[in-house]
Amino acid sequence: MITWQEFEKVDIRCGTILSAVDNTKARNPAYTLKIDFGEELGIKTSSAQIADLYTKEELVGKRIIGVVNFEPKYIAGVKSEVLVCGFYTPDRKVSVVECIKGDVQNGAKLG
Repeated sequence: MITWQEFEKVDIRCGTILSAVDNTKARNPAYTLKIDFGEELGIKTSSAQIADLYTKEELVGKRIIGVVNFEPKYIAGVKSEVLVCGFYTPDRKVSVVECIKGDVQNGAKLG
């Protein structure tokens, strides 16, 4: 178990995917994403292993949830600044968590 104060340290925000391109250096199928997290955080980059369930074209414009306060990590040559949140399917593919209802702005914090 964790405390509420520990949970509050994780900064989870809503953002809109602006672009998705193949991360050709990744060992597993992955995309390099540019995600708009609003005025406060701006545009962040992520390398996400979500190519099994999504095409690049269908990702653009998708409103996703991401953890934005991890230290940046280099993944297959990409400076990944955001962990795109998702759930694993039984065959280990990632289904992305989305912001789909209401007037949720880019950068809105989960709370």
